Amino acid sequence: MDFLYIKALHIIFVVTWFAGLFYIIRLFIYHIEAEKKPEPAKEILQTQYKLMSKRLWYIITWPSAILASIFGIWMLVKNPYYLEMPWMHVKLTFILALYFYHYSCHRIYSQLQNNIIKYSAFKLRIWNEVATIILFAVVFLVTLKSAINWIWGVVGIILFGVLLMLGIKLYKKIREKNSWEKAEKEVLDRE
Repeated sequence: MDFLYIKALHIIFVVTWFAGLFYIIRLFIYHIEAEKKPEPAKEILQTQYKLMSKRLWYIITWPSAILASIFGIWMLVKNPYYLEMPWMHVKLTFILALYFYHYSCHRIYSQLQNNIIKYSAFKLRIWNEVATIILFAVVFLVTLKSAINWIWGVVGIILFGVLLMLGIKLYKKIREKNSWEKAEKEVLDRE
């Protein structure tokens, strides 16, 4: 198979892998937030989120991870000189981190499927940004193909991470304020 076809398939499955990783965490957050709902809404929502998570995880995310890996390895076999490039070593380190992230998501998935909730929605919102940081790092590495520019990339990723965390905290404050105002309005309406 021509190298460019392999590369195109690799990119397609990387995109769908990340899409699955981004969306699975959102489903985890919704599942956890449903825990606060009264019955029967709680059970209905959590049952639906379990089903959606299962389909996403095993029909899209896992197959995409496997196929992205197969096509990535195939590209390295067809062009082993990539392994001599320093930026590729850094990229492969991030890919290893992505596998650890994927495995951690799988553990959370298994826990939620068994009605075990160990994380808050807020912690999962922060956890969701780990995949974003890995994605940014890998895209910049592959685009720039420079390990020296990696130093500036690290600084950029750290700044990006800080901005994401600030954004998450701001979002949390806005949600809390809105829920407080809504509760206050309900109390005033009852009086």
